[in-house]
Amino acid sequence: MVSLDSSFLIDLLAADPAAVEKARELDRRGETKFLTAPAASEVLVGAYHLGGSYLARTKTLVDSLTLLPFDRLSYDQAGRIGAELLRRGQQISKADLFIAAITVRHGERLIARDGAFSRVPGLALEIY
Repeated sequence: MVSLDSSFLIDLLAADPAAVEKARELDRRGETKFLTAPAASEVLVGAYHLGGSYLARTKTLVDSLTLLPFDRLSYDQAGRIGAELLRRGQQISKADLFIAAITVRHGERLIARDGAFSRVPGLALEIY
């Protein structure tokens, strides 16, 4: 089971070869694919901006994924991770912090292009 970052979804929608191959690999392995609300929001900002068929394809993709809840344990995890990153002087964006915390809290690994996630303690990260 994997959590999909917005970078992966955007690249998949753009038919980026690395993202398409990673999606095929996940399908071959029968992995359940999850999404966090912050990642969905990031993808939808661009989709609403572009509109038309891109928006329709994006909504279809986002709606096909199971949402990982941002619950009490997730926001507590975000606080702990955020504080640790502050102590290290390695902050990440709030959206990325929430994506990472939700993913860690639910025990998933994150598929992303963004190496900034490698700073997050406890996050199982798979860069494509």
